[in-house]
Amino acid sequence: MTTDKAPSGHDRVWQRMLSGRRLNLIDPSPLDVEIADIAHGLARVARWNGQTSGAHIFSVAQHTLLVETVMRARKPNIDVRLRLAALLHDAPEYVIGDMISPFKAVLGGSYKSVEKRLLGAIHIRFGLPAELAPKIERQIKAADRGAAFLEATRLAGFSESEAKKLFGRDPGLPDATVTDYLTPWSAAKAEKQFLTRFNLVLRSC
Repeated sequence: MTTDKAPSGHDRVWQRMLSGRRLNLIDPSPLDVEIADIAHGLARVARWNGQTSGAHIFSVAQHTLLVETVMRARKPNIDVRLRLAALLHDAPEYVIGDMISPFKAVLGGSYKSVEKRLLGAIHIRFGLPAELAPKIERQIKAADRGAAFLEATRLAGFSESEAKKLFGRDPGLPDATVTDYLTPWSAAKAEKQFLTRFNLVLRSC
């Protein structure tokens, strides 16, 4: 049974989306998940707490496109459902925002449980299993770290040696691709590009 009250007794545990959907954070329903809401939200959430160079924030929407690009560069014939999972790997952040890893560690299990429930509902909404196989999670994480290396060194002021210790090696994307994906876009462009790629991948599933 769903509830609109948090265990602590707070009156509201849901967020109203621009689509009109009301997403419950305690018990999220796949029926309340809309890709337009995800794209709109992720395009307006800043990576690196906004501590990046450029005229615009580097959004989570743009980051997810970079992660999926890193995956395709490493395995051009990768399963299209894995590409879809990569595009959605940070989708819960359209509701809870992008917290940097050190702060997630401070919050611990409660943050992770909310994130996991949201991601499970999002996966089900778009035809993926609520929980991915560990092998797939590792592949997405590897691409995520490759994208983080590029963002850290090109946008967030990290030295290459520091980024290598934290995120691993440079994924080796072509220079033109790096320049395109590491130039922060406006929110409108990030939203449009995310939706375009998502719909293209979803149609191929």
